[in-house]
Amino acid sequence: MHKSLSNSYKSSTLKRHSGSLSPFVPSIFRLNQTSNLQSQSSLTNSIKTPSGYSPFRHFNQNTCFFSSGYFPNGVNFKGFGRNESGVSCAKLFFRSFCSEMCRESMAYDVVIVGAGPAGLSAAIRLKQLCREKNVDLSVCVVEKGAEVGAHIISGNVFEPRALNELLPQWKQEEAPIRVPVSSDKFWFLTKDRAFSLPSPFSNRGNYVISLSQLVRWLGGKAEELGVEIYPGFAASEILYDADNKVIGIGTNDMGIAKDGSKKENFQRGVELRGRITLLAEGCRGSLSEKLIKNFKLREKSHAQHQTYALGIKEVWEIDEGKHNPGEILHTLGWPLDQKTYGGSFLYHMNDRQIALGLVVALNYHNPFLNPYEEFQKFKRHPAIKPLLEGGTVVQYGARTLNEGGLQSIPYPVFPGGAIIGCAAGFLNVPKIKGTHTAMKSGMLAAEAGFGVLHEDSNMEIYWDTLRNSWVWQELQRARNYRPAFEYGLLPGLAICGLEHYILRGKSPYTLKHGKPDHEATDAARLHSPIEYPKPDGVLSFDVPTSLHRSNTNHEHDQPAHLRLRDPKIPELVNLPEYAGPESRYCPARVYEYVPDEKNQLKLQINAQNCLHCKACDIKDPKQNIEWTVPEGGGGPGYSVM
Repeated sequence: MHKSLSNSYKSSTLKRHSGSLSPFVPSIFRLNQTSNLQSQSSLTNSIKTPSGYSPFRHFNQNTCFFSSGYFPNGVNFKGFGRNESGVSCAKLFFRSFCSEMCRESMAYDVVIVGAGPAGLSAAIRLKQLCREKNVDLSVCVVEKGAEVGAHIISGNVFEPRALNELLPQWKQEEAPIRVPVSSDKFWFLTKDRAFSLPSPFSNRGNYVISLSQLVRWLGGKAEELGVEIYPGFAASEILYDADNKVIGIGTNDMGIAKDGSKKENFQRGVELRGRITLLAEGCRGSLSEKLIKNFKLREKSHAQHQTYALGIKEVWEIDEGKHNPGEILHTLGWPLDQKTYGGSFLYHMNDRQIALGLVVALNYHNPFLNPYEEFQKFKRHPAIKPLLEGGTVVQYGARTLNEGGLQSIPYPVFPGGAIIGCAAGFLNVPKIKGTHTAMKSGMLAAEAGFGVLHEDSNMEIYWDTLRNSWVWQELQRARNYRPAFEYGLLPGLAICGLEHYILRGKSPYTLKHGKPDHEATDAARLHSPIEYPKPDGVLSFDVPTSLHRSNTNHEHDQPAHLRLRDPKIPELVNLPEYAGPESRYCPARVYEYVPDEKNQLKLQINAQNCLHCKACDIKDPKQNIEWTVPEGGGGPGYSVM
């Protein structure tokens, strides 16, 4: 199913615009140098999207136009009209050629990186404002996944507050939100028992959903409004003007071999230039992190470092007699030790499916801890095992999430745009929810961006409206829950009980986070290795089996997108001091220490296994691993996560 969706998303926008442009294009627009015609023809024929569709539209032998964008130099063509969907067809531009293969450039009013809840909400809100004000702005969303939703993974108990504001008729428009929460349980686990506790969550009116399915639906709604969505294109660099203002992004080159040579299918990346650029990359976005450092955005808001967790999830299909749609369960305690923050979730979806997962805070101390194996161990608990017996795993995945909350939010505005959603970090930790806040942040950024483009205001309004919104109120009340567990599990529970039941989020103090996650890792000599049980193939599984269920795929013959800043550190530092923790914190076995011809252990990077979870970029003790985007379209292929 997801492959057909990929093709429709990649081609529908291109075909819709390219097929409707010819009535509005001047009858002839010739190149100044006819000698370039042959190279133009061969080049445009060779450049295609990952689905095989060319982004160029030929109108006669001397004319070549992009199917989207506008003239970047302010060239105006009178007499252009609009297509059937009301999208202006004048916003095209003519490409130029040079002796070497130049990078294509497509210009929009707004460029959004990431087709997740925040990015798509921003795109939809922009187009809604265009209709309300009778203004035409071009909006482009670029997504590194092979299709919209392919890289989206979350629990997810969904709070519809932001969706109610964005698309009030979502129930009538067949949104994939059909399972209301029916019960809400909270357990404390020991190795053999489960103790029921009062549930601190308030999930009445919420729904158990697949976020990847909801995002697909949002993508369709965005396209209906005229948003152009391009899956399969990875944003790899920020474009700046001479004044250090962000003017868009560049996608990475495709068709480069491991040795750096150009293969037969080589394609230059594309520049997507925007008057405003919104980064909605999700947790630990690679471009967002660069901008945060470049413009010192944490310092500007006096924010602390971000703190993270790794969530590992499976979707199971269980016996109908055990299935209770809408039932949700959260647990604390076993299998994690009392110094490690984390917990599990178990949500009953529809169609006999359940979402099951374990979240482990990445500030854990023991370098021998393996989050993937802790999850496998969790499924064998006497209170969990009976539910899974007789069932089958449908899908597997993993992703990091930001848990820093209010204390860790950077100033989200930079010259030329803003950071939205989980790239900035709006997760409400005690609610275990971030989709609704991510969506709202995208909507607020869209409103600010529309004001910049149409009303000559400034993007800083986004920061002001964000701090005056219900997002900020939520995070203000929730700010002390996560740092409370710096003192251990039981003290953390006591502080959270005080916050929740007595102070109700109005405490006069704000707790601070501890060390950054990578600094929290202890030396291996301070801990003993952890012996994990072997997978039984029924409830617990090895990593290759789980990877197969994630539909992860990368082109093997490409440069590794996981880069070592210093290739000597793994063997000189990580292995002797920390016992090679990258071989354990990665939930996809990307990192392995294997003996060389001299029987010396060397780090091997299996980049093709990468789930794009970003744990390595966060947890590496010396911050030696840099996560960069691989070729667009690579990575997991989630459909029900």
